[in-house]
Amino acid sequence: MTQIQDEAELRAILGQPLQRALDKDRDRLTTHHVEWLRHSPLCLLGTSGADGSCDVSPKGDPAGSLVHVIDDRRLALAERPGNRRADGYANILTNPHVGLVFLIPGRGDTLRVNGRARLLRTDDGGPGYVDALVVKGRRPVLVCEVEVEQVFFHCAKAFLRSQLWDPRTWRPDALPSRAEIAHDMERPDDSVEELEAYYGAQYSANLY
Repeated sequence: MTQIQDEAELRAILGQPLQRALDKDRDRLTTHHVEWLRHSPLCLLGTSGADGSCDVSPKGDPAGSLVHVIDDRRLALAERPGNRRADGYANILTNPHVGLVFLIPGRGDTLRVNGRARLLRTDDGGPGYVDALVVKGRRPVLVCEVEVEQVFFHCAKAFLRSQLWDPRTWRPDALPSRAEIAHDMERPDDSVEELEAYYGAQYSANLY
């Protein structure tokens, strides 16, 4: 087994990107980017800490409420109540560089955004646009504002290969349920039945 050591060796294997793949980068949001963000209900937020440790965290809301476009160089994501680990946000405090991938159900192409992030309080009134991120009457617990440095559309090959959106490939019952995993690895003192109830209707009712 030979480890790839440098970019020259990597390029010898993968080849050089086509010029049109390089030319699709923008440093600000266009109409097409804004429309995509308006219809996206899910994004993956990638961060890296000062020590190089990495984290990727999913962020989801109803389409139109996930992200607010401030202007052609800035967007904002709402943070909702969760498990309070905040691994990615802790990374941002020491290294503001972030990468985001915005998905639309059924679409294989995605929108990628790279830039610099900052975290803003909402308990002191928050930025002027925070009301645009209210869902079910609840304000975000904080806002992650991103200054866009690079934005481009990514092709669908990964989603086509994975058949992610093809229901015929879905096998959600091939693995233990979330409750069974939680019982085995996180909450052994709770029964599977109790955890099934916790992750059922009660869980969905407490999203905001």
